[in-house]
This record gives sequence, structure tokens and C-alpha cells, in this order.
Amino acid sequence: MVAPVLFVAMLLVAAPTLVPLERAEAATGPKVCTLPAASGSFGRAAPARQNLDARRLRAAVDMLSTRVRLSVKVFRHKCLVASSRIEPVTASVPNNAWSVTKSVTSLLTGIAVADGKLRLSDPIGRHLPRGPGWGDAEHRAITVRQLLTQTSGARQAILAEAASLAVDPNLARQALAQPLEHRPGTTFQYGQLGPALLAFVVQRAVGQDLVEYAQRRLFTPIGIRRGSYFWLRDRSGLAYGYSNLFLTPDQLARLGLLMSNRGRWRGKQVVPAAYVRRVGRPSRANGCYGLLFWTNRGKPCTGADIPGAHTVKRRAVPSAPVDAYQMNGTGGQIVMMIPSLDMTVVTTGYFGSLALDPSVLLGAVPDEMQWTFFRMLMSAVEDVDVPDPGPYRGDPISLDLNPMNFLDPRVLLTNLVTNPHCNIVFCDGTVPLRGLLQNLQALPGLLP
Repeated sequence: MVAPVLFVAMLLVAAPTLVPLERAEAATGPKVCTLPAASGSFGRAAPARQNLDARRLRAAVDMLSTRVRLSVKVFRHKCLVASSRIEPVTASVPNNAWSVTKSVTSLLTGIAVADGKLRLSDPIGRHLPRGPGWGDAEHRAITVRQLLTQTSGARQAILAEAASLAVDPNLARQALAQPLEHRPGTTFQYGQLGPALLAFVVQRAVGQDLVEYAQRRLFTPIGIRRGSYFWLRDRSGLAYGYSNLFLTPDQLARLGLLMSNRGRWRGKQVVPAAYVRRVGRPSRANGCYGLLFWTNRGKPCTGADIPGAHTVKRRAVPSAPVDAYQMNGTGGQIVMMIPSLDMTVVTTGYFGSLALDPSVLLGAVPDEMQWTFFRMLMSAVEDVDVPDPGPYRGDPISLDLNPMNFLDPRVLLTNLVTNPHCNIVFCDGTVPLRGLLQNLQALPGLLP
């Protein structure tokens, strides 16, 4: 009961300070806002100016806010048109973006491709060190694209992969030590170590620490300043490419608006436009998964193995337009881009779905909360007719509750005792401590 009471208290404290966007001065024609500079704030517009019904928009945002949300922001034509009533309290508070981090790793991959440092068709062995513990021929033949589509074929168990968080000696070596259970490129399995390995491959390809590369080529251009966030590293110093990037809701919004603006920010092409178009296209192995982004373009849709990999015979979010795609982290950290409406939605919080299916409750598949919210939000759009699929009806409930799906002890054991040259204590004859020191130095980024 503590969390709901705290949520309501914050709502009551923040509510008197609000200036409803619905009361902003009306004007004719949609307004297109300029993306903010590093120290600037988001441009704003009245909903009516952006062809949105103010009452329905507010109802949608208020409904979502009741789902244990810390933040809700809705943008149209790059202008902020609505936000949750506690936004003044939470907008500058860093929150673990969880698997949104995977999408950031994908963006850095696309930037590295534009820099001519690697190609999606590259076998990862081209960018790996040689020697014991750096993968056999089969592992080194896995391609960059297969890591991006979560089809590497390596054994995975989503929670077991993350169980050694913060004490991992070397995430890349741990990933390469997991045996292949499927032929690479054929089977979707949502995992953690694949994106972690990709982060190492990108770091090697660009010849620079991944966090430094992200700061220089992605964060600084869109106004996320150095030291204002926290990105956890393993003990070797590699940033966790799959999770544990702590960002504020405003910083997540900058990432979303960058994608909605085709990768450009204030006249600078940050992410290649071609790559922005590519991330939201489904792979052959999963109709709702692109390049470490979830997509609304295909079906069927397969989620993460928690408690079991559940496949539903629908698009990810039937109430949203087909071209929608998103960064999605556990608990409902969502950055949704809808190109056909020039709309961006950002929300953070802790779960909130109302359904009987364990996979939906745990956020392992695009869920009831999204279906319900986007159905309400689309009803506010006045200039585009978005088909209404009706209320959430539920999907066939998966009864696969086998804990081996997500807590396979073999995965954790391999992480702890990776190979004769690297384990939980030492790697290559030394005790890796570099990442621990870097984490301590970066901790101030967690402070608002």
C-alpha cells in the first residue's frame, strides 16, 4: 500500500503548481516546435493547436498516470501537449531505463555503421580479440545483425543472465561462453548477454570506451550533458549494453524526439536516417521485434522468456498505428514513436497492467496497459482516422511457468566460472577492478 499512497501524495503536492496545457492560447494550424538546446526546455503547444481533443487527451494521460506511473509525456509535432500531474516532481529524477538501454546500444551501433567502423553483416569475430576465451569459430561467426535481432542462438535465461549484476568480471567473455542452442539467425530469444556482447563489439570497432563514444556521438548532440546520468559497468569497465542506464524522463524524451525527427537534432544528423527507418522493421524471427526496438509492424509477436516465451497472434499494440515502434524496459519504461502522427510518448513507472496472464503482468509482452492507453490517446486525434480495435480482450493465457526458462542455473554458473582464464574472481591473472572504480566515480549522476 505504500507506493499508491506515496503516488497520491505526490499528485496532491504537485497539482497546484500545474499550468494545464489545454488552457494555452489557441492558434490556427499545427505548430512544429524546435528541439531544445542542451539547457533549453521542450516547446509547448495547446492540444487544439495540434489537432487533439484536449478532454480526451487529458483523460488518457490521467488514466495512464494511475497505473503506478512516475512520468507521462505526450508530444506532437515535437511540442509537449500533455504530461502527468506529478511531472514537476519527477521530470529530473533519474530512473533505471532497464531494457531501453538495449535500444541505446542499437543507436550506437547505427552511428558506428555511419562512421564506417562496422557493418551489420560483419561477423563479430572481426572485431573481437584473439586468444583463449574469445569464442570458437561458431561464436565468432555470429553477425552484428543477429545480435541486434536477438537471434544469436546462444543459451539464455533472462534473469539468470542478470543475476551476477555488478560483479560480472567480463560480460563479453560470459556471452561467448554460453553454448549455441539454435542456428544463428533462426530463432528469437530475448536475452541480456547478446546486447552486452554487442556493446563490446561496438566499443572495439570504434576504438573508444562505449560510454565516451555515447557521450560524444549521441548524448552531447541532443543535450544530455556529461555526468547527468549513470551507466553501470561490469568489473572490466564495459557498460552494461542491456540495462542499468539511469536517465531522467526528460532525457528519455530527448531520445524519443531524436528518433521522431529521423535522427536529426537542431540541424545535425546524429543517427543515420536509414538506420532510424530500419530499427522498427520486424525480423523474420519475430513480427514485433526489429533492431533492439519493439515494433508494431508485424505479427505474430513473441515476448521474453518470463515466465515463458509467449507468442500472440496480433501486433504488439493493436490500438496504435502500424508504423509505431518503441524502446521498452521492464516495468513499463516506454518511449514510443509514431511517425504517421508525428507523435512521441514517454512514460516511466513500475508495471501497471491489469490482466490475468503472468507474461502480461510481468511486462514480458506488449501489454494491456499499452493497448488501453493508446486506444484512449488515439481517440483524441482529430486529423487522422486511427482504427479502433475495441477494448483489450486478452490473449490465450500461457501456462508455461517453468523457472528454467528464466532462471537456468547453467547460465549463471557459466557467468561465474566463464572459462579457465576468467571467472568471478580473476581474468587473465588479475582481479578486474577498473569498472568498480568507474562506477563509484559516476555515481553522482544518480542525484537529481
